[in-house]
Amino acid sequence: MMPSPARRLAVDPARFPHMIDAVRDRLLLMELDERRLSEASFLDQRAITPETRGAWIDWAEAEAGCAPGARDDAHWIFHIGHVGSSLISRLLGAAPGVLGLREPMVLRALAELAGLLDRPECPIDPASFPARAALLRRLLARTFRPEQRAIVKASSFVSEIAPALASNQARVLFLHVRPESYMRTILAGDGSRQELALVSGARLARLHRRLGDAPWRLWRMDEAAKLALGWATEMTALDAAEAAMPEGAVLRLDFDRFLDAPAEGLLALARHFGLALDEPQARALVASPIMQRYSKAPEHAYSPDLRRRLLDQAQAEHGPAITRGLAWLEEAAKDHPAIGCALDRAARS
Repeated sequence: MMPSPARRLAVDPARFPHMIDAVRDRLLLMELDERRLSEASFLDQRAITPETRGAWIDWAEAEAGCAPGARDDAHWIFHIGHVGSSLISRLLGAAPGVLGLREPMVLRALAELAGLLDRPECPIDPASFPARAALLRRLLARTFRPEQRAIVKASSFVSEIAPALASNQARVLFLHVRPESYMRTILAGDGSRQELALVSGARLARLHRRLGDAPWRLWRMDEAAKLALGWATEMTALDAAEAAMPEGAVLRLDFDRFLDAPAEGLLALARHFGLALDEPQARALVASPIMQRYSKAPEHAYSPDLRRRLLDQAQAEHGPAITRGLAWLEEAAKDHPAIGCALDRAARS
């Protein structure tokens, strides 16, 4: 166990928030150094080894160790899933003065808690949620050097609580692709298709909650409809989040457009986040191995050209399903303006 887990919590980023125990009102801190934090594709159980030290700390003790005056300036990446967010995170993480953090599991737990706030079985006082989100936001803003800035990439469904996570000092990136590109991406991999089947129920509940209506039934939805559901759920989540954020805080980016001109796109991101990145540095980064490896598993080769070939293959093999999914979206947009707005926004991107 790590010693004195609350000591210097506000300024020690190596004591990383890993898990919430809402029933006992505790937070699990794991000891992760800068290399492990910045290299991890997922800051969840995959980042933990048997040798990793950790300690549970009472939530009240964590709040006392990370007082409101602590640093609160992390930047954020939110996305709809399978849209290059890990690649963008790694490119930005290689820029001077950036600590890139990818998909902390603790944020997924916080988002799941948020989904229970209006239910009687919620294990926490709903009124305490903003303060709890603010505590985790401050813990994730800690860096190893004063000149560093944390840029946190959340899991896709964490977009539901994006306004609670982004402070007034934050700059935020929203990543998406158009629906046909999203559908091709999911259909291009067995793993992503399995994930689609697993998460569609939760997505349907989220979309129904946002629309204030429940017109669809999961058991009636084929894979094409679930593809459309996934895009609609995550895109409307981003739209709702942006509406609750300060004007100018959010930059929207279509990942396909980024790949058309990655150096220029990376420079635009650097300007948005206020990073000291010049054109030669940006061109060096997009020419580096980062762009030639699978960002979620860098031991595997993957490139924009390979991605295009896989998407073309998915279109050839699953064209009818993609057509049905697009038709589902168009039909849904007739009765639900939020979906129509998401389609219009994507078409203009």
